[in-house]
Amino acid sequence: MAEAKELLGSGATLIDVRSAQEWRTGRAPQAKHVPLDRLQTSTAGIQKTRPVIAVCASGVRSGSAARLLAEKGYDAYSVRGGMAAWRHAGEPVR
Repeated sequence: MAEAKELLGSGATLIDVRSAQEWRTGRAPQAKHVPLDRLQTSTAGIQKTRPVIAVCASGVRSGSAARLLAEKGYDAYSVRGGMAAWRHAGEPVR
């Protein structure tokens, strides 16, 4: 979480790769919703010029997303523990 916060503070993009239903249950305010299935076919709208941090519910799908992005040349990271860890760290959720 500390590394994610540091990256976000320096301009990284946060993408939430959960389903639309999960997204509606609460998300990081600065997150962009890019479901994993959509990410597998298109990275449109995600800048390559800044690091990208993926988040999901527990860290499994975001790990897949980070690997996929890294293969496409992105500087990509995954939030270990997902939104559960995000909430546990006291980060804002809306």
